[in-house]
Amino acid sequence: MPDTNSTAPQGNRFNRSLRILSTSDLSGIEIGLTDVVSVVEQAYRALADGVSVTPPKLTVKPDDGHSVSYAMLGRDGAREVVAVKTSYKHGLKLDRDQQHYYTALTLYDDTTGLPIAMMDCGRIGSLRTPAVSALLARECAPPDARTALVVGTGTQGRLALPFLLTTLPQIDRLLLSGTHPDGIRAVREQLAAHFPDRDVDLVTDLRAAATEADVVLATAGPSTPAAIEADWLKPGALCVLVGHGLEPSTLHRADRVIATSAAQMAVTGTDMADGSGGFPAVDAEFPEVIAGRAEGRTDPAERIFAYNSGLVVTDIALGHRFAELAIAQGLGTAVPLWQ
Repeated sequence: MPDTNSTAPQGNRFNRSLRILSTSDLSGIEIGLTDVVSVVEQAYRALADGVSVTPPKLTVKPDDGHSVSYAMLGRDGAREVVAVKTSYKHGLKLDRDQQHYYTALTLYDDTTGLPIAMMDCGRIGSLRTPAVSALLARECAPPDARTALVVGTGTQGRLALPFLLTTLPQIDRLLLSGTHPDGIRAVREQLAAHFPDRDVDLVTDLRAAATEADVVLATAGPSTPAAIEADWLKPGALCVLVGHGLEPSTLHRADRVIATSAAQMAVTGTDMADGSGGFPAVDAEFPEVIAGRAEGRTDPAERIFAYNSGLVVTDIALGHRFAELAIAQGLGTAVPLWQ
């Protein structure tokens, strides 16, 4: 099939072909951690400036809880791109290797009205989410932060430390709580790939590790036995919840609550609700913090809970960046879907 989009996403302006970018197409694209952080930060700034739109996500989950699916629509006003992201996970109660997970992102050029690309969103999410956590840490960690603890060794845990060191290079003690040998190995491999002079200590006493941590990144899966309680945290500690690994008390007894989106937290964070299904008030939403219109931290000693739910505008921005790089390299397949 002729390659009609050979230089950049804008190449689609004269045709209606959809560029399909597979997992393998995206896996070989090189992109630096600093580049990812910059793209994600720009997406938050555009949202805070009111030029981007990200409605609440839609969720479907059967009564028995064996699967969950999400649909997210958004517009990145800085890049003038509209996109739809879908996410489906099956087998939530099964071991990780028995689960099925599919996520896809479809991008449209809002200056021409034509399609750009449809791509597997797995790598986008594996980069975007830890980049957001690292930005949260940059803005909300205590000023003298030196010790970081990551809970979980799955997809989100494996790049958590490299991104954290990108935004907080002063962190000099890295701790990891995990039980899967392959995951632990992957965490160490990713850290060595990006920061070959650094190493991470595997902890067996989670409570002791939590009492020492200035920054806690909870990235574990839903079956984790790890559950850090509010009483374990030192004054000034920052907890960032990405997946699981924190007890609801860390939210309800926090001195300050930051969320990427309060509405998203109410939809996807129901396991952190109190006995009546309620949440404490969110003190600031993160796009406003990034834009300098709200404070992340107001006191060095306050314990902060930050909820990283991931907003689709960050997927759009990073997905568009990958589409630029992929199309420039002639990757993917142009499908005349609407011809």
